[in-house]
Amino acid sequence: MGHLPALQAQDFSEIRQEIEIETERTTGSNKGIGQEPLYLKIYSPHVLNLTLVDLPGITKVPVGDQPPDIEVQVRDMILSYISNPNCLILAVTAANTDMATSEALKLARDVDPDGRRTLAVVTKLDLMDAGTDAMDVLMGRVIPVKLGIIGVVNRSQHDINSNKSIGESLQDEQGFLQKRYPSLANRNGTRHLAKTLNRLLMHHIRDCLPELKTRVNVLTAQYQSVMQSYGQPIEDKNATLLQIITKFATEYCNTIEGTARNIETSELCGGARMCYIFHETFGRTLESIDPLAGLTMLDILTAIRNATGPRPALFVPEVSFELLVKRQIKRLEEPSLRCVELVHEELQRIIQHCSTYNTQELLRFPKLHEAIVEVVTAVLRRRLPITNEMVHNLVAIELAYINTKHPDFIDTALVSASVSNSKNEPLPDGARRWKSEKAEEAGTDDKPKGSSSQVSLYSSPSRSHAVNLLDTPMPATRKLSQREQRDCEVIRRLIKSYFLIVRKSIQDSVPKTVMHFLVNYVKDHLQSELVGQLYKQQLLDTLLTESEDMAQQRNEAANMLKALQKASQTISEIRETQLW
Repeated sequence: MGHLPALQAQDFSEIRQEIEIETERTTGSNKGIGQEPLYLKIYSPHVLNLTLVDLPGITKVPVGDQPPDIEVQVRDMILSYISNPNCLILAVTAANTDMATSEALKLARDVDPDGRRTLAVVTKLDLMDAGTDAMDVLMGRVIPVKLGIIGVVNRSQHDINSNKSIGESLQDEQGFLQKRYPSLANRNGTRHLAKTLNRLLMHHIRDCLPELKTRVNVLTAQYQSVMQSYGQPIEDKNATLLQIITKFATEYCNTIEGTARNIETSELCGGARMCYIFHETFGRTLESIDPLAGLTMLDILTAIRNATGPRPALFVPEVSFELLVKRQIKRLEEPSLRCVELVHEELQRIIQHCSTYNTQELLRFPKLHEAIVEVVTAVLRRRLPITNEMVHNLVAIELAYINTKHPDFIDTALVSASVSNSKNEPLPDGARRWKSEKAEEAGTDDKPKGSSSQVSLYSSPSRSHAVNLLDTPMPATRKLSQREQRDCEVIRRLIKSYFLIVRKSIQDSVPKTVMHFLVNYVKDHLQSELVGQLYKQQLLDTLLTESEDMAQQRNEAANMLKALQKASQTISEIRETQLW
């Protein structure tokens, strides 16, 4: 029996008693029902190979400990079994009732409208009223059943109480049929029912074989895939750990190189995304920076004057150019560091990408997965400040020495001559605004012309009302002389020329720095870092500990795979069996 697999009883009375005990244990002793089935296997040379499921009778009114919805529960239980298209339905109806009111036939027709797998059984032929018989019912004249109607005579309650044997009951049944239904005796009875069921079941199996075979094959393939995902039990932990580490490191590097087996199609990933960061994001950001942004004509003029000190300048001072161009070059540092940050984020995203396509081992060993992610993250975190420092040094190097002899840098004398000779050339925005005012200065004379306020501001202190010019704040805007305009324009052109040279150099050197100090370093040292941090004898048992339910799931999948393989073998044997 199912709950006692080791029990092998020879006495049916003992088996019956055990069934009653188990039934009372699961459903109670007051006519209760339960969803848990009782399994009983009978081995005998006198029985046919059949699986019989004895379902409870349809109950309309609850009795004993039965719940109020007993009818719904029984009906749902019966439908859960007979709805299976691979089973035969045995619709049992008592002969002393009207066949037209049979609940069993009604349920069978609901799930099997064509009647291809329904066999009707008429019981209690010996309990019919005097003067009546079941001839019309057994002949199918009342309600036709495609697979036929078979009548049987069961043991009475008196026979059960007196322990009447099955053999005696079968003999009495055959005698009754020969006496009351002689023309139908060989087509009815329990023995004929068993043979008919066996024959119908074999034919039904043969008809369902193609579908069953296909279903078994599909399930076998699925469980084989599941078994592969769970992996085999570990035999050599050292080799397993080294294999997983190597596989992860290789997948990580291949993702950067673009040679990974699983390539993303929905978004840029790995090396392709880094290329986009270098040449699109970073490159366009640098190109969008205006070489002269934030510099007004007054700023340039102030820098020129501060660079000359107390002496008026005869030429454009070089110190003012260096001061202003360094201020502009410094603006290249922030987007360069942002480029490093974006590449660092992508290297971290690759960890998740590799984890997604190595889920078999990483799901099997969650602690190993956490350790690998922690090691890679630590390597990236350690290399990030080094790379930032090198990028910072690139900008610092450009600021350390302004190479005015650079072959691409325009000559100062040529710029001065070009500005002097292009008097009709439109001036920059700031100069154009100042020149548009009503009053203009002539030459280098500082004598102001214009409104009275301008005269009082720049007039000689020998006038009647002396003015302390040191206490007068510098005006936010004022007119520039032609020389001042020329000097400012020279500085502007020199700044723009040199800034473009430095920007081009930074745009080329920052990606190279990031690749050397961050990306290539991680590629070259990732596997050795993983091996050095994780390939330790004291960590083997911890890292290669499977998740709690992994072993159980592997055993369940293995048992299911064995059952499916056995089913496939049985189906093959049935196909080779002569059914007629």
